[in-house]
Amino acid sequence: MKINKRFILSFVAPFMILISAIGLIFRDNARKIFYLPVGLMGTVIILEKGISRQLDRKNILKKIKSYQKVK
Repeated sequence: MKINKRFILSFVAPFMILISAIGLIFRDNARKIFYLPVGLMGTVIILEKGISRQLDRKNILKKIKSYQKVK
């Protein structure tokens, strides 16, 4: 059985956020700052994917509308 790399990589951003949350909860105060960049990067990756998907859909819709005949 072949495993798709994209399927595995889709879990990276949520896993980064999970690691950050666990680190912030269970580590002592001096080391909590090291988990913030990991959580922020996971959040940025998820937000960027959502925004790029919306922009791609808008561009596709514009192309479809430009090919339609004007009545």
